[in-house]
Amino acid sequence: MADNARAKRLADLIREVVAQKLQRGIKDPRLGTHVTITDTRVTGDLREATVFYTVYGDDEDRAAAAAGLESAKGVLRSAVGQAAGVKFTPTLAFVADALPDNARAIEDLLDRARMSDEKVREVSAGAEFAGGPDPYRKPESDESDENTNGTDADETDGDART
Repeated sequence: MADNARAKRLADLIREVVAQKLQRGIKDPRLGTHVTITDTRVTGDLREATVFYTVYGDDEDRAAAAAGLESAKGVLRSAVGQAAGVKFTPTLAFVADALPDNARAIEDLLDRARMSDEKVREVSAGAEFAGGPDPYRKPESDESDENTNGTDADETDGDART
């Protein structure tokens, strides 16, 4: 079993090699400049690598890019094998990254929350407090310093000290 640092280094190398090969070495029109390699993960035994990618475009572009990556898998794996110099070149699996879709969904939710907050702010702009501006009760007069037994506070303090 390989250590995690070695798997991380191999994953980084695979990401770089695949990205460079897609940019310069593969002439498939389905894999134009709109495919981006976002992440790569390698299993602990260094036998399998998962390459995450995003595609700038619509669903048709995504399907074409997935087919192009699947057809170029052998060329990309041999390029990784030449660059890595490991005993066994990991098999490559390409997975469309859901991060952009998730980010877009979160942005939509945040926009809805901002609009809801703005509506609440508009409704509450001219509102007044229900119980007045200060809802806390205050004693009507501070003249008496009596405790609950009805005796003076000074008398009870004097008795406690003796």
